[in-house]
Amino acid sequence: MKSVIQRVSRASVAVDGNIIGKIEKGFLILLGVVEGDGRDEADLLARKTADMRIFEDENDRMNLSLKDVDGEALVISQFTLCADCKKGNRPSFFSSARPQEAEELYEYFMEKLRENGVKKVEHGEFGADMKVELINDGPVTIVLDSDIWAKGNKQ
Repeated sequence: MKSVIQRVSRASVAVDGNIIGKIEKGFLILLGVVEGDGRDEADLLARKTADMRIFEDENDRMNLSLKDVDGEALVISQFTLCADCKKGNRPSFFSSARPQEAEELYEYFMEKLRENGVKKVEHGEFGADMKVELINDGPVTIVLDSDIWAKGNKQ
């Protein structure tokens, strides 16, 4: 499971011109589900995301988590994060989980964010053509990949 986390001052997602998800200060999370991912990966990523300390404290140090600042989350399904670009110039998406499995884990990930203390979790529409707008704060962008922990590099 892969995610790109962007610290934002606000973000929204629209489908067919209608805003379906909107947040203020928090994280825009692009989430890609890889074939073979399961609830363990979603649990780990949700916990890491909720606890990630990338908001400034009173000393201007990145020391506060999403929970600490009462931040919000906007989660967007993003199968293109699973792209394999090793050969040629056209990405392959064969490593992406099948849509039904990916959607189930996408929903589960959002549930786990809530369980880990994120009070407001908005989302896009799985599989839809979405238009995402954001004001990146910093900018601060973090990439997480559950494979890092699966290979014994526990963090």
